[in-house]
Amino acid sequence: MTKFPYLVTGEIKRMQKYHIIGASVLVALIWVAVLHFTGIENIDTIFPLLLFIDSTLMSMLMVGVTMFFEKGEGTLKTLLVTPISKYEYIFSKVISNLLSNLLTLLILYGYAWYFKDLSISFFLLLAVIVLIAFFHSLLGFYIMYFTKDFTSLLMWIMAYSFIMAIPVLLNEIGVWVGKWVDNLLLILPTKASSTLLFAVTSLKGTGETYFSIIYLIFASTLLFYVVQLKFNEFAAKESGV
Repeated sequence: MTKFPYLVTGEIKRMQKYHIIGASVLVALIWVAVLHFTGIENIDTIFPLLLFIDSTLMSMLMVGVTMFFEKGEGTLKTLLVTPISKYEYIFSKVISNLLSNLLTLLILYGYAWYFKDLSISFFLLLAVIVLIAFFHSLLGFYIMYFTKDFTSLLMWIMAYSFIMAIPVLLNEIGVWVGKWVDNLLLILPTKASSTLLFAVTSLKGTGETYFSIIYLIFASTLLFYVVQLKFNEFAAKESGV
């Protein structure tokens, strides 16, 4: 893994080249505008919702966009002959994407801490964001195995949002509630994600909180195994072999 730091640095430069970091900053500023114009002084409730969207859907999108730009340049065609392992390639993509999530967190937290009454621990938020974004970055990577163009990527993410994210958001804001709803949503990685983000707000560990941690760790491990398992097939397809 001696090449890994250089790979991550290269990924960050590539994200700058493709204006992906700039897009991340723009999205963060949109979230800041949402916080500013809500008129709510204590934003401990809405703050996790914004981070939820960024660390789930945006993580998937950013990985996909980066890989599509690489495909357009023909970079993906060299995957089978590059002197790096598939693990290094996958992790470099995920880690650089996590840095993008960290940038969004810093912008949002800085604004909320300075201008609003935010009482959420930054370091607990950071740990939770890393766990959530790690899983969803891998998921974005996996989705790329089945997409042919940018439109199909957006369709995958829209489907994920309608099935996985929107029901959880409706549950969190009190629109879709009930004991059976809570039990049903427990099977979703997005529910585990929102549970952890709101647990940071309350600073209280519950059985559901610990279940969510174990859930995301196990799901990330399983997903990474699947991603690396199908990587050679993906690389061969992109290389035209």
